[in-house]
Amino acid sequence: MKKQRLYLFDTTLRDGQQTPGIDFSVEDKIAIAKLLDEFGIDYVEGGYPGANPTDTAFFAEHRTTNAKFVAFGMTKRAGVSASNDPGLAALVQSKSDAICFVAKSWDYHVRVALGCTNEENLEAIKASVEAAVAAGKEALVDCEHFFDGFKANPDYALACARTAYDAGARWVVLCDTNGGTQPSEVRAIVEKAIASGIPGDHLGIHAHDDTGQAVANSLAAVEAGVRQIQGTLNGIGERCGNANLISIVPTLALKPAFSSRFETGISAEALAGISRLSRAFDELLNRAPEAQAPYVGASAFATKAGIHASALAKEPATYEHVPPEAVGNRRRVMVSDQGGKANFLAELKRRGIDMPRDDHRLDALISVVKEREAEGYAYEGADASFELLARKMLHGLPEFFSVTSFRCMVERRFDANGQLKTVSEAIVKVLVDGEEKMSVAEGHGPVNALDIALRKDLGKFQDEIADLELADFKVRILNGGTEAITRVLVESHDGTGARWWTVGVSENIIDASFQALMDSIVYKLMKNREMAGLVAAE
Repeated sequence: MKKQRLYLFDTTLRDGQQTPGIDFSVEDKIAIAKLLDEFGIDYVEGGYPGANPTDTAFFAEHRTTNAKFVAFGMTKRAGVSASNDPGLAALVQSKSDAICFVAKSWDYHVRVALGCTNEENLEAIKASVEAAVAAGKEALVDCEHFFDGFKANPDYALACARTAYDAGARWVVLCDTNGGTQPSEVRAIVEKAIASGIPGDHLGIHAHDDTGQAVANSLAAVEAGVRQIQGTLNGIGERCGNANLISIVPTLALKPAFSSRFETGISAEALAGISRLSRAFDELLNRAPEAQAPYVGASAFATKAGIHASALAKEPATYEHVPPEAVGNRRRVMVSDQGGKANFLAELKRRGIDMPRDDHRLDALISVVKEREAEGYAYEGADASFELLARKMLHGLPEFFSVTSFRCMVERRFDANGQLKTVSEAIVKVLVDGEEKMSVAEGHGPVNALDIALRKDLGKFQDEIADLELADFKVRILNGGTEAITRVLVESHDGTGARWWTVGVSENIIDASFQALMDSIVYKLMKNREMAGLVAAE
């Protein structure tokens, strides 16, 4: 039986831009559109030309090669003809392949938000679609609040959708704008929309995640008959976000309930790059990737318990619902105080360290890790520090440099303008090839000052760490009181794109930070010599 085609519509650059704290520049939009276009998305919605300078500039040129480039905007205003509506003119004149109109489909909103009659709203939908089609554009209509509108007044909600379809809209998109509809309701309402005369291959779904069910609602709509799915990268969007295409695409491709019936424009090769796409997008947003994100998160195929690791070593399918390689991810058997020999052997092997199961050094390593985790270390989240510890105990580490002493000072004072300032200064003494070097640096806080001073002069190794940067810094207090034990996790990356985590633990937050910073630099130097870093480079 021939598979039915599902079309993927990305609204990251439009609906996703409504996420609090996210504001794309024109350059950002160009870069993201390129990522989506190369991945195989069918429609890339770029924004609202005419609404703001960024979107207007973005639509001054056509931005996709394979995907249809979509402009978003409102239907014409009531009381104004389509030819005299400036908003509609901006959409028609943009360098887009298609126009997606947002139209009210809940009579409550027509009355309250638009302040016009139900009939005037229907006429606006009809005239706007006809104007887009006449201009040679593919027309789409997002029926805003469709599911809530259907529950309040099904005849009018269906009339809005049917008007769009009859006027020539290629896609009539049913929107769960408030994100409160349940999957069973979505399925039943979509079936009624199809029964009313709108073919499923002209229907789309646009779900918000306010109950955490946007992905489930999108898939329920597909099962009920819709053939276009709208969503965003990593599920960004206003309030709780939109349906996450990064979760939807692998489900459609890898789960037999969908893959046996449907196909998308995403090839198996492209699917294997979806983890990289997700992380590249987070990098552009300057935020840390979600470790527990389905399919693509660092923990999506991670196991911690020893009995799970043992089973995974025999047959991965025992604890994996899909092969991690299919989505460009990897299996992680984590080392911790809950892990047995299977965890350690698997992790060491993945790092290029082969050890016999009965080697006494392996037992010693397991013992040290468990003792250290009892003290507060967390090697399951600090891959680089674990690798350094393992290599040191099993084969030894080269001594690139040693720190003979360091000192941090924090001074709170008034500057020349009478403004209160807090100044942090660090002094580090480093021994390289028998020569002691002293570096002094100021920073935004003591840890930043210490980091700058530590990396200021490492002699012959200085050029090797020029591309080393700290990406994240996390502090956790492990027990109460001002004398509490502190754990510091530091994420680092370099010019190759590799990322790694290091850990430090101490009663003193500066000392704990220094341990993590030291491990990061040593790991970088080991990685440069291909003596470590296999995992960080993945």
